[in-house]
Amino acid sequence: MTQTTSTRGTTTAARVCTILAFVFAVAAVLVSPLIFGLAALVLGIVGGYLGDRPLGWYAAAAGVAGGVLGVILNAIILNS
Repeated sequence: MTQTTSTRGTTTAARVCTILAFVFAVAAVLVSPLIFGLAALVLGIVGGYLGDRPLGWYAAAAGVAGGVLGVILNAIILNS
């Protein structure tokens, strides 16, 4: 009797952290750059350390970029 396993449908904690980091990076631009940018950075680093290596680090970088871009956009909107 052979046992087959399906990897379809399994989601690791690392991938969940990475996906949330990308979502928070977008929210950092649109809503609150400091809170969501920092959360995206932390979740991206956690995702990278848990095994989602290239994508986790990209998510951390996107969190920083989203936070910086959100701060710039908020400064432009408030000063106009």
